[in-house]
Amino acid sequence: MDLFSPSKPAAGTALSVTQLLRRMKNLLEGQVGEVWVEGEVSNLKKQGSGHWYFSLKDAGAQIQCAMFGARKRPGADALEDGSKVRVFAEASVYEARGQLQIIVRKAERAGAGDLQARFEALKRKLNAEGLFDASRKQMIPAFPKRIGIVTSASGAALQDILNILSRRAPWVGPVLFPVRVQGRGAEAEIAGAIEKMGRPEVFGYPRCDVIIVGRGGGSIEDLWSFNEEVVARAIAACPIPIISAVGHEIDFTIADFVADLRAPTPSAAAELAVADGAELMERLAQFRRRIARVTRERLTRARMAVDALKRGTLQRDGEKLLREPMMRLDSARGRLSKALGKSLEAAAIRVNEARAVHRAHHPAKVLERRMDHLSHLRLRLDRVGKDLVDHRAESLCRLRVLLRALGPESAFQRGFSITLGTDGRVIRSAAALKPGDLLHTRFSDGESTSRVVTREAPHRGKADGNPEK
Repeated sequence: MDLFSPSKPAAGTALSVTQLLRRMKNLLEGQVGEVWVEGEVSNLKKQGSGHWYFSLKDAGAQIQCAMFGARKRPGADALEDGSKVRVFAEASVYEARGQLQIIVRKAERAGAGDLQARFEALKRKLNAEGLFDASRKQMIPAFPKRIGIVTSASGAALQDILNILSRRAPWVGPVLFPVRVQGRGAEAEIAGAIEKMGRPEVFGYPRCDVIIVGRGGGSIEDLWSFNEEVVARAIAACPIPIISAVGHEIDFTIADFVADLRAPTPSAAAELAVADGAELMERLAQFRRRIARVTRERLTRARMAVDALKRGTLQRDGEKLLREPMMRLDSARGRLSKALGKSLEAAAIRVNEARAVHRAHHPAKVLERRMDHLSHLRLRLDRVGKDLVDHRAESLCRLRVLLRALGPESAFQRGFSITLGTDGRVIRSAAALKPGDLLHTRFSDGESTSRVVTREAPHRGKADGNPEK
């Protein structure tokens, strides 16, 4: 019989209980499959085999659950009696009891899905702004003298960090800034501590070479303060390198992506922050032994070379051995002396040239040359000015003579006069006069005033050269 067939059995044919349950199981697994289920945990039983059994219920129903190899399953720590969880499980039937159940693959606290969505959204936002870029991350100093710690003062993470620091690097001074690491408002305390430790001179804290920010493990809700944007931006703005050490190795927070270095645990952060003192001492001892060995070998080779020279040419005739080097030394001394003499002569020539140039450009010399040039210009100016004045005087005399010859004064000397009207204009024609007009007449030796009594027309005959009779 095909147990997967939905067709009804033939009349008179009965299914065994096992066949019925198996058909129901196959149909259930095929139709429902793997689903997310949310409810409250009750009757949690943890078997020594590592398998956990519990019920998942809500106000109207409950269902049995099994989680095989629970400790290795994601989110197993969220399973506690009374806790609300979401589980990803496969619907099935427990054939031995004929019981409907679900096989849980992973679990998380209720609401974790929303938190995960917020986590991914903030991660995408900050990544787009470049806060995760490796280019902006700072190097962790190899040998810090002071390490800042931002964590809970009562948490195990602080003790782990202090134990590691005292064992590996007892010369390092830890500086604790205690904060709350979970709960409402914890993210503001963490961000404020990072800001103050990043500007210690302003807030009166000792300057640290590196800062460890973190806490121990917990659920996603417990670690959520390190997924807040205010903490991420405080880490990104801090001028001091920061190591993020939040939760366990499998936990990742936004702070891990923004920090300059991510450590899987607080203990690992302390190990990454300082070098192992014992290892450094061993390396120094190795260097000391290596230097001593190399020094001994070089001294041995030098001693052997000296012994060989003593047994060889030096023992036979040391003067001959030094003769050629002494000759080379004398030759070099002679060349050096000659080169030095030439160099000094060239330098003396350059100094004399520079001195002559300096004398030529001395302010007193420059001023003397300028005064001579100015005197020469003054003489030229005086000569040119005198010539110009003489030329203008001659021109003026000529114009004066010409003016006297052509001007009114010469006419006055010949017996002519000038008649002016009351408006000061020259009377050029008798036609412009009428009886009673007042006239001013200018002579060579004075002026007179007269009034017009009559006006006579000009004599035509005399004017034309034909006198009238």
